Amino acid sequence: MFFHKHPYQPFIKRDTKKLIVGTLPPPRFSTGDLLEKDVDFCYGSYYNSLWLFIDKIHNLNLRFDNSQEAIEQRQQFLIENKIGICDIVESAERKKIDASDLGMHNIKLRDVVGYIKEYSSIETILFTGGNSKNGPEYFFRKHLKDYNLKLVLVHNEVPRIHQFSLHVNQKHTATSSTIERSQKLRTIKTVSLTSGSGAANISISRLPLYKQLKTKNPDFNTFDFRVMQYSEFI
Repeated sequence: MFFHKHPYQPFIKRDTKKLIVGTLPPPRFSTGDLLEKDVDFCYGSYYNSLWLFIDKIHNLNLRFDNSQEAIEQRQQFLIENKIGICDIVESAERKKIDASDLGMHNIKLRDVVGYIKEYSSIETILFTGGNSKNGPEYFFRKHLKDYNLKLVLVHNEVPRIHQFSLHVNQKHTATSSTIERSQKLRTIKTVSLTSGSGAANISISRLPLYKQLKTKNPDFNTFDFRVMQYSEFI
């Protein structure tokens, strides 16, 4: 049994507004056996494609290698755009050493809601996948139950949009000797982006919008579709 622990701590700053939430990077990021084009950072797998989408959308000319510069390029982009990353799985066990979400067992989740409460500027969660079993939205729904919260549907077309609200304690001084507490209702939007994995290509090809765009332009592909989708939110 392979113990798969997340190799990276959440990347969140005090002014972070959007939080990217996935599951776990491939096991090689935990063992240190990176491929030539991998970057030793969140979503660093060249085959995950998230940074390829971002690179295309923002014309960043990112490096795709094991260098420190490649890491710093990504961190700088996140900081400048007030985007954070906090995958929801802290650790899992695997019988087979691969990156399959379905292959995870004995899963320990991170307290993502706790991070949202701690970092009060967070307004939006961007899931890198939908509500399929062991996907980021699937785990987040389970996680919300611990807080007696649930997602409320806002938009049912891909990418699906939900929201949830939570009360956050606020302190204010009534007198020099008395501190009163009040609660503020905070609403967080969630967006379930299409996964960057190759397995999601089949589901994309079945979408009416993709078929329509493909008919208009035969060269249009699943990569282009994700770039179009992600550009609205990242």
